[in-house]
Parts: sequence; structure tokens; C-alpha cells
Amino acid sequence: MLTLTIGGDEYTAQVSDCRITAGDSDGGFLSFAAAAGGGSRDYNLAFTAVQDPAADTIWDLVWTQAGSTVAAVIKPNGGDTTATPTQPHFTGNVVISEPDGDLLGGEANTSATARFTFAAQWTYTAKPIRVTS
Repeated sequence: MLTLTIGGDEYTAQVSDCRITAGDSDGGFLSFAAAAGGGSRDYNLAFTAVQDPAADTIWDLVWTQAGSTVAAVIKPNGGDTTATPTQPHFTGNVVISEPDGDLLGGEANTSATARFTFAAQWTYTAKPIRVTS
């Protein structure tokens, strides 16, 4: 079970989809060195989370801390406490941003347990680090 920690707080119970995504950078300047290495890349923390407007939730981070840079740790193998070569952790700093589209609310549902969700994508300030020890 993947775990997600942001700013030292774990949000695993609030997140149903979590990924590190990569793509070509939209930067206007491309040096010869960057071009030789395949070009500049942007890395993002992409996730889907429950809409919970209570304090100290991941939704609250978006609402109150947009624009802030925070540390993010993804442990793909769950709550293991020590990174190893076979169970690495991925760390980096991300910039909290509001999502395009739904932030609060959604369609009615007859399920007593259904929850509204939102999808967000926060940009890493650099390529995430694969921690193995």
C-alpha cells in the first residue's frame, strides 16, 4: 500500500490515486547541454483526494497553502520506515497549487458512503530523489 506524506503529515487515508508524472518542460530556454541530455523535464505529484474542508486535511492544504513549497515523500511499498534498494522512497519538494476544475462539490449520489473528490497536480521543484538507504 502506497503512503503519501506532505510537509511531515501523512495523507494516505485521504488519497485514492497517487503518481509521479514526467513530461517535457515548457521552459523557453533550452541549453545545448540540456538538449544533449534529451531536453528539460518537469515532474509532478498527481493525485486524487477526498474533498474534506476540515482543518489539517490535504484539501485544506490546497485551500490555505497554495503557492507554498513543501516536502513530499512517496513510499510505494507502504509504511516501511527505512528505504532500501528493493523498497525505495521518493522524496522532493512540491509547490502546492489549486486544481483546474472541481475544488468543492459534485453530483448527487445515492450511496451513503460516496465522497466528493478532487484531482490535483503539484509541480516538483526538481526531479524527485530515489532514496535507497
